[in-house]
This record gives sequence, C-alpha cells and structure tokens, in this order.
Amino acid sequence: MYERFYRLRERPFALTPDPDYLYPSRVHKEALSYLRYGIESHAGFVVITGAIGSGKTTLLQTMLRGLDGQTTVARVMNTLLDPRELLESAMIDLGLDPAGQSKPAMLKAFGEFLVNERAAGRLVLLVIDEAQNLTLPALEEIRMLSNLETEKSKLLQIILIGQPDLRDKLDRPELEQLRQRITVSYHLEPIDAEETSHYINHRLALASIAAPLTFPRDVTDRVFDRSGGVPRLINVISDAALVYGYGEERSEIDVSLIDEVIVDLDATGVLGPRSNPNRHESVVPADPAAAAALARHNAMAGVAPVASRPAAEDQKLARELAERERNLRQREADMESRERELAEQRRVLADQYRLLNARQQQAPAAPQGQVGAQAQPVAAAGAAQAPVWPPASVSASAARPRVYAAAPAFDMYQTKRRSGFWRRFKNTLLGTPETVLEDSL
Repeated sequence: MYERFYRLRERPFALTPDPDYLYPSRVHKEALSYLRYGIESHAGFVVITGAIGSGKTTLLQTMLRGLDGQTTVARVMNTLLDPRELLESAMIDLGLDPAGQSKPAMLKAFGEFLVNERAAGRLVLLVIDEAQNLTLPALEEIRMLSNLETEKSKLLQIILIGQPDLRDKLDRPELEQLRQRITVSYHLEPIDAEETSHYINHRLALASIAAPLTFPRDVTDRVFDRSGGVPRLINVISDAALVYGYGEERSEIDVSLIDEVIVDLDATGVLGPRSNPNRHESVVPADPAAAAALARHNAMAGVAPVASRPAAEDQKLARELAERERNLRQREADMESRERELAEQRRVLADQYRLLNARQQQAPAAPQGQVGAQAQPVAAAGAAQAPVWPPASVSASAARPRVYAAAPAFDMYQTKRRSGFWRRFKNTLLGTPETVLEDSL
C-alpha cells in the first residue's frame, strides 16, 4: 500500500507480535530480565501481566527466541479450557498423545516425559498465554502439575502471561497455595511520551530501505495523548497516519494530519473508549466486600469512581438478575405455602369423612321382630286381645304365646288439614254437615 511511497520494506506498525520490532523500553527490558531470571533460577512460577496491547505476547516471543536447545517448550494459547483439556493441550504441544487415556494415565505419561527430559539435561517450560481466562479449577490443576519435582528442583517450569485480571484471580483465598509458589512477578506499565517517540521512529527505521521517515515530537506527543502509551494503540494510530499521508501524497506527517487521523478513528470507533492503562486490578474485583469498602472510602474522600461504561452496564445487569432471582424465590415460597394449605384442607376433609363413616357404622339397626310386628294388622286400641298362637293342638312345650299390640290406624299419620273459611261458610249456607272444631271458630 504505502511501503513504496515511504521507501519501506514492510509495514512497520503491523499488529502481529514480531520480536524483530520489539522496542527495548524500560518496562520491556525489565520484564524480559525477570523472565530470564525466572527460567535460569528454576523458579516455581513466573507471572507477567500487563494491560491489553502492552506488548506481552511480543515480549514472550522474544524470550522464546532467545532460549537454547536444552529447553523444551509447551505453549498453551487457548485458555478457555477445563482442567483435563488444559492437561491434554500441554501434552499435545509436547508431542504426547493423550487420546483414549484416563486422567491418571495422562498424569503418569506426563510425569515420565518430564523425568526423561531431565535425565537428558533438558528443561521443560510450560507457557500459558492469556492466563486470565483460566478458571479456578484450571489454575489449581496447574499448581498440582508443579508438584512434579525431584529432591533438588522442579521438573516443570511454568510461566503465566495475562491481563491485570489474572492478579485478581491469584489474590483469591482459594488460590493461596498457588500464590505462595510465585517467585517472579512483573507488571508491564505503559511507556511514557519520550519512549513513545523513540518507539515510533525505531519501528520506522527498522522497516526503512533508505533514509527513514520520522515523526516529529509534536506528532508523537499527540499519539501518546490518545493512546496512553499502549503499544498496540500507538501502532493503530501510526499505521493510519501513513495511510492518510499516502492518500494525500504527503511526504511528511504533521500535526494537522495526525489530528485528522485521531478524529476519524474516534468517530469510527476503531480506538474505542479511553481506558485506564495503569490499572493493576480487574474491572470486576475478586473480593466484592473489599471493592464496596474501597468505594465508600473514595466517596468519603471525594474521589470520583473510575468505572468504564461496560462495567456500569454489567452492574446494572447484575442488579436486574438479582431482582429476578428474588422474585422467583418469592413466587416459589408462595406456591409452597399454598400447597401446604391445600394439603391441610385435604387432611381435614379426610378426617371428617372417616369420622362420619365411623358414626354410621356404630348406629344400632332396627330389631327384626319389631319390623314383623309393625307389618301385622291388629285391632284398634281398646279392642279384644288377638288370639294366642299356636293353637291348643300344638304341644304346650313347643307353644310360646305371642301377644301382638294393636297398631295404630294408617289415617292417624295423615296430616289433618283444616278447612278454609269460605268452605266452612258454604257448608253452613247449604246445610252440609261438617264438624266444626272449637279452635276454628
């Protein structure tokens, strides 16, 4: 694109982590020294953290390039893995085949490989990039792998590279044993304005095939102000400046051009929101209670909270989810209470039904002789006594006289309906005899 116009061999601000373009700034030289010290001293764990785009991967590539032939390296780049998958990835990168093996068998094979490498005089180095994505069980699995050791030294050297979130995870109480085994730790800080100027012109000089193009100091200062000293953002702005300069056929990059570039990159969202590259903590702290205490302290001290928009949206979403969970729990409690009430009502109804059945079963039945006596027609009250049964011809011993009481006439059970007034009046006029009751007058 613009390489021939600016007499460059290649694009000097490509986003790929190329060790050839590593600028030896103060922080990068210190981080590289820490890495080399941790490897040479056979330290337990080495942890290197830095903000997004701070050059961690480029630093790692430079370190791996400088290793000798007596070091065997297993590198894990994708860290969205569970503990077993993490072990499988490390074995595959070392040339081992974990297919079809149980976890104890894989650990046995992995341990035998480490012993054989140590017997051959080689050091095995396990490098895990983007380690902030590891779950707590995966980090605990890494700690267990570090237990593979001899009486004198470790069989496995482990390097964790990640964003500031990794430090928050390592500060959790569950990972106390892992944190105590970290012997080398370093955090990459952003470079300052002066180093930003040297960084840009250093890359231009490395890519140039003639007299190198240089960015003036006022231009690099504008780049530093917008990028915050983060190398990846510096590359994005500088590369866009060369594209704009090539499009307008400008042989030099001035302030007006770089301002136009920054405005356009902000308008299109390429640079994203301004972040705090100096932060050492995660957006979501590992200890919510400590974060709340810190927020209260800052509020009392009049310090404005530093929070990005995504963090605020995450907090709002978390509150909404918590409210929904409370509502669901309340509904479940109401349903359980209603079910208990219905069960109690069913129990009371069942008890009442059993009690009613028991009372009906305990009620005495009418005697059989009484039913027969009521069925026999007898004389009215005051009549002569019914003849004795059996007749005299039957033996006296077998005969048992039975006396039947006179049953009342059926008419007595009929309701006496008193005649109406007009009926009695008519009967009186016509002379029809009708008994006149005394109480009806």
